[in-house]
Amino acid sequence: MRIIFMGTPDFSVPVLDALVEAGHEIAAVYCQPPRPAGRGKKDRPSPVQARAEALGLEVRHPVSLKTSEAQAEFAALNADIAVVVAYGLILPQAVLDAPAKGCLNIHASLLPRWRGAAPIHRAIMAGDAETGVCIMQMEAGLDTGPVLLRQATPIGAEETTDQLHDRLSAMGAALIVTALAGLDDLVSEPQPEEGVTYAAKIDKAEAKIDWTRQAVEVDRKIRGLSPFPGAWCDVEGERLKLLASRLASGSGAPGEVLDDALTVACGEGAVRLTRLQRAGKGAQDADVFLRGRPVPAGSRL
Repeated sequence: MRIIFMGTPDFSVPVLDALVEAGHEIAAVYCQPPRPAGRGKKDRPSPVQARAEALGLEVRHPVSLKTSEAQAEFAALNADIAVVVAYGLILPQAVLDAPAKGCLNIHASLLPRWRGAAPIHRAIMAGDAETGVCIMQMEAGLDTGPVLLRQATPIGAEETTDQLHDRLSAMGAALIVTALAGLDDLVSEPQPEEGVTYAAKIDKAEAKIDWTRQAVEVDRKIRGLSPFPGAWCDVEGERLKLLASRLASGSGAPGEVLDDALTVACGEGAVRLTRLQRAGKGAQDADVFLRGRPVPAGSRL
């Protein structure tokens, strides 16, 4: 098929690769414009732009798709279909209608649960037992379109957003290839009105750990916010980013370190911190971290 691909971050890259490997013709790749990044704040292309250019594909990064000019340029590609995954711009109706078979979205949740911007983070933070990927026919509403294919997967007890992100990206890449291969035979399933939840964009203000919460909540927040923005706490005036954890036994005052292996008491239960990062340093497993920065039993976080 002749496809317009629309995506921006790392999550989208395996999907682009899978479409190319499956033999589809990529008419153009749409992504967000380069953004200032790094210490020099120089414009850096998105992961999708970098990959598309490496593949020799045409890249477009309009600031908006609302202008008649942008919509005409999109329609002139005469695509069979558009595949959209974490693109970052709302698609006007004229864009949704331009490809012969419309626009398909790859969404990282089991719709209608976790419509919106941060479905992977929110699934872990909410303690969901499973999540998955949906191939959805796009319409004007926010992730409201009918679902063509879905695939579920359990969320591991110690899985972080980073780890689940990579698994769902690979699942989405495989599932869209399957969907396109059998597109004419797929039956669209309208989303039920019951069970709708919204995955609001992650706010950095959410990231500070409240040790008075139950251990299950603290553990979910640490894993759900890893690696970005990263849950954090203070120890002796130094901010530590907490990147991985597991539930542990023990009790004490909230925030009290219970042993020399970074088991920390919560309002109910305890968590063991297994991966941390100091400001300006790289991430480290807890045993390596403690060799350079001891946090003895009795310390308060």
